[in-house]
Amino acid sequence: MPTLTLRVSDDLALQFAALAATEGGKSALIRRLLEGAVGVPDSKRAPVAIGAPQKVTVRFRESELRQLGEMAAARGMTRTQWITSLVRSRLGAPAQQSDGEREALRTIARELNRIGGNINQIARAANGGDSSSAAGSKSGLADARTALEALQGELKDVLDRTSTYWEGR
Repeated sequence: MPTLTLRVSDDLALQFAALAATEGGKSALIRRLLEGAVGVPDSKRAPVAIGAPQKVTVRFRESELRQLGEMAAARGMTRTQWITSLVRSRLGAPAQQSDGEREALRTIARELNRIGGNINQIARAANGGDSSSAAGSKSGLADARTALEALQGELKDVLDRTSTYWEGR
């Protein structure tokens, strides 16, 4: 995704940051301003949460609280986190990951970094012209491809589980 960079005065940057704080952040505000300037129809992005968090009180029966607690615990969340995630998902916010899902995504990211390092080493060996390492490079690339395909499947599973859960499917 391309990046746009611009320079502004310190004063303008401070004023914009103050405005953006009430509009979901600088990137979100700039994106909406650019989309509006070029006539892009309203995007499918979640509505921006604006303002300080407010407390809402909801009453449940004991049996419902027990069920909520069990469902939240199964996702590695507190009841409050679970209820908030459910409401936000229905408001169009991105799917909320549980601690376990976040850890699975971190594990996948670490593994991808490791594979990237291995591919860099293979590329250096191949570019070095060492013919004895050519067979090893091919084998290493095949192993990296297999590992990447497995990680792609794991990533899809984690993301599908998250979105399926919060969408109620």
